[in-house]
Amino acid sequence: MIIYKSREQIELIKMSGDLLGRCQGLIGEKLKENITTKQLDKIAEEFIRDNGGVPAFKGYKGYPYTLCISINDVVVHGLPSDYVPQSGDIVSIDCGVSYQGMISDSAYTYEIGEVSEEVKRLLRVTKESLYKGISVISKGSRVQDIGYAIQTYVEKNGFNVVRELVGHGVGVHVHEKPEIPNYGKRGCGPRLMDGMVIAIEPMVNMGVKDVYQDEDGWSIKTKDKKPSAHFEHTVAIVDGKAEVLTTFKYIEKEN
Repeated sequence: MIIYKSREQIELIKMSGDLLGRCQGLIGEKLKENITTKQLDKIAEEFIRDNGGVPAFKGYKGYPYTLCISINDVVVHGLPSDYVPQSGDIVSIDCGVSYQGMISDSAYTYEIGEVSEEVKRLLRVTKESLYKGISVISKGSRVQDIGYAIQTYVEKNGFNVVRELVGHGVGVHVHEKPEIPNYGKRGCGPRLMDGMVIAIEPMVNMGVKDVYQDEDGWSIKTKDKKPSAHFEHTVAIVDGKAEVLTTFKYIEKEN
């Protein structure tokens, strides 16, 4: 069942999203330092709690950390560890924040040091595909219109969207209905209605679309070991239009 949100709930999710964005901005700064991904996770948890929030991922289905930290060929759900990101790596940080009981969800893929031009293009196309998906939201549009826009743009640029992992409703719970695939057929799926809040999150592989689950029980990796990128926003439908509730402005403030 889809959980429709009131305007007051949407405002709380937006406040949650701002806290999440500030956390991402802090982590983006810390990634420039000689720091392990477990240390990054601890910094994120302390920041969220110090600012009145609760890490939404920690404890969800037994997940033991605040952040999912996915490096290079890890698509999503990577576990923080003693690894120190190196120049040439790409690092996807996925985080959820609960604030006054309402949850936001957002992800961003960071470049570490010098990365190849093709990897830069992968990140650019993935982020652009997120906004392509958001741009088709209007009164009467359908869920798969989002996936169609993302898939078409990604494949036109020579990359592939992951099929097994999808976006989702969010707000009261970390994962709600409906599922938001990053592929699809125009005019299909549930109709997008006012009060829906959804996480749109293209996961795009440089190589084949196929993935597998690592033996750690969490990390999802590309089958051909090529890099994957991930960008995500939480978006509400208000007055028949998309309202983005999360933000990258604290990450990209230097640009």
